[in-house]
Amino acid sequence: MIKKNWVTAKNGFTLVEVIVSIAIFGIIMMAIILSFTVLNVSSSKSTADSYVVNSAQRVLDSIAFETRMAKGIYTPTTTSTQLSLETSRYLPQEQSTTYVDFFLCGQAICMKKEFQNAFALTPDTVKVTNLLFAQVSTSQQQSVKISMTISYSGPLQNQSEITLSSVASIRNYQD
Repeated sequence: MIKKNWVTAKNGFTLVEVIVSIAIFGIIMMAIILSFTVLNVSSSKSTADSYVVNSAQRVLDSIAFETRMAKGIYTPTTTSTQLSLETSRYLPQEQSTTYVDFFLCGQAICMKKEFQNAFALTPDTVKVTNLLFAQVSTSQQQSVKISMTISYSGPLQNQSEITLSSVASIRNYQD
């Protein structure tokens, strides 16, 4: 009788191999999901930070521009929370001078031109928590220091807050 040497072939995986493969796959997937989550949070925070900085810069630029173009700071209505400027811009008929005011209205910074309604300079997705004006005058020039704190309050779940200060001077342009 002739004996045949049968080679036994493995058909399939053992239970231990399947469990180890699933565990390794799970660890890799968790690492990928975690890295995407961290990337998404970082991107959202960066977007919120950028939005707050851009909003604050736009408002500071607007106030500084109006201050540079003004004839003077109107002291009777200017306080630490409101800036009133005497200007020859936006003149109503038959007037040689008019006034522009900047102030905190609710959680926004507003601008009001004389004989017009106030309007917000900041978007609804930011909240202004602090706005201060301080007159800085020398014998030659009137200036105002503007300080504000703005935070993000939009749909993103990230908090972002910035405090900015700037000084703007009246240039005393002649008519």
